[in-house]
Amino acid sequence: MTESSTPVPRAPVPREPVLQARGLVKEYKRVRAVDGIDLRVDAGERVALLGPNGAGKTTTLLMLLGVITPDAGEIEVVGKHLPRDRSAAMEQVGFAAGYLPLPERLRVEEFLVLFGRLYGIPSPAPAAALALERFGIAELARAMGNELSSGQRTLVGIIKATLHQPRLLVLDEPTASLDPDVARRVRNGLERLCAEEGTALLVTSHNMVEVERLCDRVVFVSGGRVVADGTAAEVATRFGRDDLEGVFLHLADGHVADVVQPEAS
Repeated sequence: MTESSTPVPRAPVPREPVLQARGLVKEYKRVRAVDGIDLRVDAGERVALLGPNGAGKTTTLLMLLGVITPDAGEIEVVGKHLPRDRSAAMEQVGFAAGYLPLPERLRVEEFLVLFGRLYGIPSPAPAAALALERFGIAELARAMGNELSSGQRTLVGIIKATLHQPRLLVLDEPTASLDPDVARRVRNGLERLCAEEGTALLVTSHNMVEVERLCDRVVFVSGGRVVADGTAAEVATRFGRDDLEGVFLHLADGHVADVVQPEAS
């Protein structure tokens, strides 16, 4: 596989909100899984939603996608209110996950053209070719699904989610179990997409190294609440840790209150 080494400059993108959530609350059998979460993702921004198991991350993600309805709070996606305008909002959202399967008896280009038609793209074949080129795997267009490695399948799934030029792309564990080469292609393709199209990216992941490489901003959730929001370096400093993995382990051990507060200037 070949890949362009020419960096793509980040185009100026208007800082307008693509996703806004305010005061989200969700309870299950009197257990408050999400307790007043606020979140905003702007056009062109690459944001990671992080937290250990049981932190409320998955419940938050499901509410943001309109799969479940919050008990309290408001959600706007591309200016549309959920759940009332979910169908209109989801037309401008792409979703992919590392665990979703691909059909084995279709060629990659056939699979992408099929989904392009489902998305209502008038000429899906050029859109599929452009997307494959953006992620550096144009040579896989004629490959059958059963000929792809697990990493290549994950990458094709991400490409499928970008065909209709969504204003918001949501990825659940996009680099899980990927080899370094495919993970790099995922990062480079996503960076190009956000820079060139102004797509807002929201990622959930347990791979803290990949998050640090890909995302402009990280939002850590613990106990159903946002406990940190900033760049990877800012969040690590706030918790007195060297990196995001240290923050993750700190929160996984149940520590939230003993956050290192920044010194007064």
